Amino acid sequence: MTTNVNPRRRARECAVQAIYSWQVSKNDLSEIEASFMAEQDMKGVDKKYFRELLHGVISHSSELDTKMESFLNERSLDELGFVEHAILRIAVYELLKREDVPYKVVINEAIDLTKTFGAEDSHKFINGVLDKVAPTIRTC
Repeated sequence: MTTNVNPRRRARECAVQAIYSWQVSKNDLSEIEASFMAEQDMKGVDKKYFRELLHGVISHSSELDTKMESFLNERSLDELGFVEHAILRIAVYELLKREDVPYKVVINEAIDLTKTFGAEDSHKFINGVLDKVAPTIRTC
């Protein structure tokens, strides 16, 4: 992870990792959050935004999955990698719940997160899905 970046970008980077951990382990949210806060370098992170993303994505995960499912280009939710699933959930959450974040910023941040954490060229898949999902949630 980079350190000289926007605090919200850092919050998103941390959220991807924490949500990934939740998806893999299915551990209790409070346990994942406490462990993450204790073990990770949270310097420069917008902690309030990190917590909102973590709690919001997990508590709305079924709704977020429903919003994105029909746009996965003939893939099922079960076929998504954990990283890509976490990033899509964060992006769809921001599109739905954070109207103060412009949709282009949501998509660009998701692409950047995928380039950092995802498989090679998976950012193209994320971009394609979000380009289709975004107009169904917001006026783009």
